[in-house]
Amino acid sequence: SNIITHHSSNINKTMKTVASTILLASAVAASPHLNVGIDRSHVRLEPTVAPHNPKTSSWAPSNFVNKELATKQVTVSLKVDDEAQVNLEEIFWKVSDPDDVNYGQHLSLEELAQVMNVPLKRVEKVKNYFLSHGATSVKVSPTKDMLTVQMPVTKLETALRTKLDKYTHKEHKKVSIVRASRPYSLPEEIASEVVMVGELLQFPALRSKDLENLKGSGTWPNSCSSQPSCSGLVQPEVIRQRYNLPNQTEYESMLGGYVNAQANSMAVAEFQGQYFEPTDLASFSKACNRKVEVDAVIGGNQDSPGVEAELDIEYIKSVSPEIPLTVEYSAEYSLLNWANQINSNSSSALVHSVSYGNDEKQQVSTQYMLTCNTAFMKAGVMGRSILFAS
Repeated sequence: SNIITHHSSNINKTMKTVASTILLASAVAASPHLNVGIDRSHVRLEPTVAPHNPKTSSWAPSNFVNKELATKQVTVSLKVDDEAQVNLEEIFWKVSDPDDVNYGQHLSLEELAQVMNVPLKRVEKVKNYFLSHGATSVKVSPTKDMLTVQMPVTKLETALRTKLDKYTHKEHKKVSIVRASRPYSLPEEIASEVVMVGELLQFPALRSKDLENLKGSGTWPNSCSSQPSCSGLVQPEVIRQRYNLPNQTEYESMLGGYVNAQANSMAVAEFQGQYFEPTDLASFSKACNRKVEVDAVIGGNQDSPGVEAELDIEYIKSVSPEIPLTVEYSAEYSLLNWANQINSNSSSALVHSVSYGNDEKQQVSTQYMLTCNTAFMKAGVMGRSILFAS
């Protein structure tokens, strides 16, 4: 009897141990604080996003040479209180709706900062965290809800408890980016003030090479008559007729009347080596009977033209030849960082054309989508219009 009782006691202890282990395992799986490589004091951000899936991504891992010397820029999105978020959206719809009495009454950058109402304590807390981990620069946006952080790659890995690797595009072999190959996290007291960190899990979609060297099948007249290769392709004159835009004579007659071209402004966004060559624009202008010139450049330009950039410039200027055009260039692709740049510039163009997008198979982050949505609303509140996939 004593032996039976003794064995029964051991069995009960074993069962309790197994049950405890199962409960602990369940807790680990359920808690966002408990992930591989992340202890209880850290919180994983963008928890639903897989860092990189080689089966679905158009980017492949590549050799990261001199990683210890490399630096990286990231955009840190700070938490905006619910009341401020609701207020921003209400203002956005009011100034955007032609039937609203507040239509067109856009806010200044200073007024927008008041709407966002981000506590200075929150800003300084997150800023000091990255500075203490080796950031060489932390710029606070005028609206106080975005930080642009520049850091050595190895120190950024430590600050975010992740691993950064280099990726090269599978088709465009000369284009590479640095992204996180593992989940990233922040200490709980810092994570509570942050929505997400950009340029870590987002992989851009580049134009497929299947779209290069296409031959036109259109039967309309070739208005770029000095270029036989343009025959059958969509030319500026085709767009003008299709959308019933004024021709050059009609356009000039409107200038000085209800059309004030110099009071308007427009910009194109270019990334990752997409530059333009003024002589190429001059050749296009001559061939297609359009005046295509760039009025201003932000971010620099180099003598190595890209098809994407020149196509954007040639066609936006072809349909609006007298409106000043700015080219906004960024070395690294990031819609979030680009939006932060135009929202931080009180004199940025009124119309922005962005012919880029993101790899949707990689975009499952609710935090990223909502952060971008907030950035676009801020632009709209200040009177900026954005055209995507343009």
